[in-house]
Amino acid sequence: MALPEVGSTPPAFTLPNQDGKHVSLADYGGRNVLIWFFPRAFGGG
Repeated sequence: MALPEVGSTPPAFTLPNQDGKHVSLADYGGRNVLIWFFPRAFGGG
């Protein structure tokens, strides 16, 4: 999958947050959102 262009509409997705609750991008519709993650940068697995 190619990276989205800056300013384009992102694909819909749902991910668990740091507390294990599922958060959907749709929960923040109409607002600016910054998505920041570390793909197991310091994890053991």
